[in-house]
Amino acid sequence: MNVIFNILIFIIGTLFGSFYTLALFRIPKREDITHTQSYCPKCNHKLGFFDLIPVISYIFLGGKCKYCKQKIRPRYLLLEILSGILFLAFAILTNLKIETLSVITILNYSFFILYLTFVILICGIDKEKRNMDKVVIIYGVVISVIYMVYLCIIGQTSIYRYGIYLVFFIIILLLDTIILKRKAKNSYINSLLLMIIIMAIFTNEYIILCGVIMTLLAIAIFLLINKTSHKRKDKLATNNFNNIPIGFYLGVSNILCVIIALVFNNIGRTL
Repeated sequence: MNVIFNILIFIIGTLFGSFYTLALFRIPKREDITHTQSYCPKCNHKLGFFDLIPVISYIFLGGKCKYCKQKIRPRYLLLEILSGILFLAFAILTNLKIETLSVITILNYSFFILYLTFVILICGIDKEKRNMDKVVIIYGVVISVIYMVYLCIIGQTSIYRYGIYLVFFIIILLLDTIILKRKAKNSYINSLLLMIIIMAIFTNEYIILCGVIMTLLAIAIFLLINKTSHKRKDKLATNNFNNIPIGFYLGVSNILCVIIALVFNNIGRTL
């Protein structure tokens, strides 16, 4: 029975993955992501139900649009599969089974989905645009506040700890508003700080610390490879750091650290 349950979790994950591909394309363009029908970005032809089945449609269509025959980027397929794997992995690592289902376990897993959605959207947009999208950041702040209230209600945390996070939220949002008014543009550093606070709320300070260390190592390796590459242009050498999508590296590191922590936690239980 749990096999069928796990397959269902994976399918739900791929459905969310399909939504993520749509959101990553539309959010930077400020297009509607809930009511406007899906369409091919090449020929703008509206897509039908059988064109939108996660993973299966891509495979059967040969990675091409059925109408204009233009190639569909492989990242859409990869994101759908990755999303399904992450949904399934977290269900297994958190011991989510039919016999363990309850209101609390369902709510906890639902908050994980909301959080994963935030991380994937931040990572995807930052990797493509090197931009911490303000809409996604606000979404993260909102679900963080709701999650803090939820944890306080069920008695799993201290209200004082999250009170500090709320103060940080208010301070950074005020600073960001002032900067926006003066410079008429987003502040990448402020958004990055908000992202770190959101991650700390949903995971914990130790995982955030490990994630930051992993991010710094990844950036250092990236800069080293870029510096030693024979294809590097000297004119871009001084601007390399400013072009690095730090939010992308931080988001990926955070998810990896969470998975590693859950794996070791499960190993500890079995010993």
